[in-house]
Amino acid sequence: MLQPLPLATPNRNLVRLTIVRGITWTGFLAAIIFGIEVLGFQLHVLPVISVIVAMGLFNVATWWRLGRPRAVTDTEYLLHWLIDIAGLSLLFYYTGGSTNPFITYLLVPLGIAAATLPWSYAWIIAVAATASYTTMMLVYQPVPQLTNSTIVFGVQLHTLGMWLNFILSGSLLTFFIFKMAHTLRRRDMTLSRTREAALRNEQILAVATQAAGTAHELGSPLSTMAVLLNEMRHEAGQQTALVEDIDLLRKQVDTCKQRLQTLVANADRRRLEKPETMRAMPWLENLIQRWLVLRPDVQHRLEVLGKRGQPSIAVDATLEQALINLLNNAADASPDAIVTTLDWNAEEVVIDIRDKGPGIPMSIADQLGDTFISTKSKGMGIGLFLTHATVNRFGGGVSLYNHEEGGTLTEVKLPRVMAGESL
Repeated sequence: MLQPLPLATPNRNLVRLTIVRGITWTGFLAAIIFGIEVLGFQLHVLPVISVIVAMGLFNVATWWRLGRPRAVTDTEYLLHWLIDIAGLSLLFYYTGGSTNPFITYLLVPLGIAAATLPWSYAWIIAVAATASYTTMMLVYQPVPQLTNSTIVFGVQLHTLGMWLNFILSGSLLTFFIFKMAHTLRRRDMTLSRTREAALRNEQILAVATQAAGTAHELGSPLSTMAVLLNEMRHEAGQQTALVEDIDLLRKQVDTCKQRLQTLVANADRRRLEKPETMRAMPWLENLIQRWLVLRPDVQHRLEVLGKRGQPSIAVDATLEQALINLLNNAADASPDAIVTTLDWNAEEVVIDIRDKGPGIPMSIADQLGDTFISTKSKGMGIGLFLTHATVNRFGGGVSLYNHEEGGTLTEVKLPRVMAGESL
């Protein structure tokens, strides 16, 4: 059975209700002991203590229930509040009923229920609390000391009890409602991020679908071109210059076909395999060396700032392509001076790519990676969009900044994978 969602509102609310219940009944127990031992209250001690012990055991059972895999429902949460009102009613019955200054504590379940339960359930709590208060006006065990005793400076015990009840009720309401509002804000933020991720995935799926269709369509013209080039090669005879051009074109066609076959093979492999755990430094060094073979015009320098340990990260072919896209963007901006910096801390690995190009226009800085927007005059923005999506899929993030000394600083953060941790 699945574990309850950590952000499930009834689960969180029941946890807080258990905390509130523990504080409340502990306070009531202390007040009753003080009243009996110091103020000489004439109470039926056995039933009063029995009610408090019963509610304490119920609270322990609630903690145990919260450790079970079954999610809390609004109906179950309602039953907990009804049991609390029943326990409070029994306690007030034996401690002065409506003359007890703590009787207005019944407003606490009423206020919290109105903020956390559906409309119909909140009315059930309102009716139950009102019925309890009304009953306590007619039927209760009187405690004379509550109305006739004076403590200090002429302040009656009843007035002091009302003051203490105000502090307790106000504190518990503030605690519960603040925590509930915080949970709702976190849930709304999570839902917003989920919607953004779903929209991004839809865009990626659209790009992937177009790529698959294009790859399939390119197969036929490439095959036709290969056949025609073979025929042209035979017809060229001894024309050396023409033969060299035809051979070069044939190599380019073969390269395109090989790229398409690799694309399909990698897609099939990624469906079956999980990301591989590798040391960040040798992985990045190897990736840069392979990239420099494709971009011999680039002057590049790798700096390693981290000194302690050798961090590991999860990688696959898509992450390598994402880093190559960022390196290509930097090389297109300024091929003469690119610096890649590798650093890490206890939680993440940071890869910075710095170029000396014109930087990022402020008008599109906030939109890069979220939509198909490019900083290049002939670019479509797909590469940067897919790079963001890939790094986010690995639990990391990509940020682009205009460096204070000119150019663009691209920061890639990836979570560290600890030794022995499964992916």
